[in-house]
Amino acid sequence: MFWTSYFLAVLALVLAWPVPVLLSRAEWPSRAPFMAMVLWQAIALAGGLSMIGAMFVYGLEPIGDNLIAGVRSLAGMVLHNEPTTALGFWHLFALSAAALLSAHLVFTLLLTYVKIERQRRRHRELLALLASPSEDGPGTVVINHDSPVAYCLPGGARSVTVLSDGLMAALEPAELRAVLIHENAHLSQRHDLLLWAFAAWRQALPWFPTTRLAQVAVNSLIEMLADDVALRTESKGTLIKAIAIVASGSAGPVEQFAPPGTGGQDASPEGGSLSGTGGADSPRTTASRVSRLLSPKPPLPAAQRTLVLAASAMLLAVPTGLLIVPGLLG
Repeated sequence: MFWTSYFLAVLALVLAWPVPVLLSRAEWPSRAPFMAMVLWQAIALAGGLSMIGAMFVYGLEPIGDNLIAGVRSLAGMVLHNEPTTALGFWHLFALSAAALLSAHLVFTLLLTYVKIERQRRRHRELLALLASPSEDGPGTVVINHDSPVAYCLPGGARSVTVLSDGLMAALEPAELRAVLIHENAHLSQRHDLLLWAFAAWRQALPWFPTTRLAQVAVNSLIEMLADDVALRTESKGTLIKAIAIVASGSAGPVEQFAPPGTGGQDASPEGGSLSGTGGADSPRTTASRVSRLLSPKPPLPAAQRTLVLAASAMLLAVPTGLLIVPGLLG
């Protein structure tokens, strides 16, 4: 149990700093955004599991040879009011910290969801008053705004894509199609769920630099994924021009998903909106998207994609195995 807790602590430390930093600086994610997204999720899940597991296993070490035995012993102490003299101060501290951190992560996840849903509800109410139906589809509405703005508001059957008058006047028909396909890709691929999870992770652990790196990377990756969907039917030149026109719709950071004046948005630290698909398109993200389209690189080879998937699976399997397998074998 001691060596298990030590290994989990080291793994949590590695996943909290060097691994996310290296991944955020790597160039290959733009060649395989889906694979990179999977890896970021594995890092977040494995990091959290390792951090909590290390404290939990260390706390149970005096009363069990493995996690399951330790949990049984602890349950006996709690349910039968048995003395806890076998647990020293630091073991009790570790157990308390693990329980508090677990509760904090779950509570923040739920609180972020409630906050997002409240913002989306207010946003829909404003759209019902200010927007008019678009001829481009039943799930598209138009707001009276001079700046070129496009964003989507997820909500299952109530999902809607919002365009501005300024955008529709600035775009050619093919460019408008590219924008609509891009926004619909966010909705169909449920990018809002990914952004919700990473936004909650950052709010729960704001002192971890890796949470900011992960949120920024995920915002950029979902834009690339949506761009790839648009490229299936529209040309690169059309998409690049559409991106540039939408990017011009903000005086500050490009708020593609949170147009000014629609209200109810809670801006993320990167200028994004939690109530849309969650990612404002920052200048850096816009630049990386355009650069990726102007100077395309070949897709990541199948062998490397397999390696990324294997690494993601290992990240999840190792802490889970260390926590569960010894108890099952025992």
